[in-house]
Amino acid sequence: MEALRAVQILNPSGEIVMPRPDHPRVICVANQKGGVGKTTTTVNLAVALALHGNRVLVVDLDPQGNASTGLNVPHHAGVPDVYDCLIDNVPLAEIAQAVEGIPNLFCVPATIDLAGAEIELVSVVARESRLARAIAGHPEKFDYVFIDCPPSLGLLTVNALCAAQEVLIPIQCEYYALEGLNQLINNINLVRQHLNPTLDVSTILLTMYDRRTRLADAVEQDVRNHFGTKVLNAVIPRNVRVSEAPSYGQSVMTYDPGSRGATSYFEAALEIAMRGVNTGGTE
Repeated sequence: MEALRAVQILNPSGEIVMPRPDHPRVICVANQKGGVGKTTTTVNLAVALALHGNRVLVVDLDPQGNASTGLNVPHHAGVPDVYDCLIDNVPLAEIAQAVEGIPNLFCVPATIDLAGAEIELVSVVARESRLARAIAGHPEKFDYVFIDCPPSLGLLTVNALCAAQEVLIPIQCEYYALEGLNQLINNINLVRQHLNPTLDVSTILLTMYDRRTRLADAVEQDVRNHFGTKVLNAVIPRNVRVSEAPSYGQSVMTYDPGSRGATSYFEAALEIAMRGVNTGGTE
């Protein structure tokens, strides 16, 4: 069974294809709480969709650069990164790097320079829409653009929310995760009112699910009752393979494609792809 799952996920023959949307879907992965699986989710969904016939771009908007690490894209000081794009108007096409070993997947890396962008953007004209303009100006058309946000609600996250049509919120199956959710939804509503009227919270993904605990079950029920069909049926379990993969510069898809973590992310990616086709992009 594990070998069969691995073949299905790695898709060496290219036979298994996830449906492609009829227009580019720009998805911002956001949650101001740290450690809920934003970067892991961004990397693994992007790899899963790219392995199954979609053209995908990952924009790493977190100064820690973890998404760049997970895709094994160089992001040390001196590498052209998303900071150059936001502050100096360097075209995104000049910064995006192809991800080694995964066709159709590209990454715009983040270096530590990005930590200063939050302050430098304050005085820039049209500061909230810099990223939206950069993505719109990319000559190639991608099926999916995933934006990995920092764990805060500053100008970088606002840029991501202005550039996206959809928000994907990963929620850790613990009580504290629900606490900050209200604030995040309020901020998304503010951005929708003043800056980006098309923005929609389209997807909620439950991460780090430990089926042995009652708490995880209670959190899942709460989230499903509150958000209804926006919550994916696929749930990401706590899985040591998912945590190990970045230390090898890989996603769990390529590191251990037969693992429960890889299977769960594959199912989540398939569900997102199917929803995009069924609803014309957003719910």
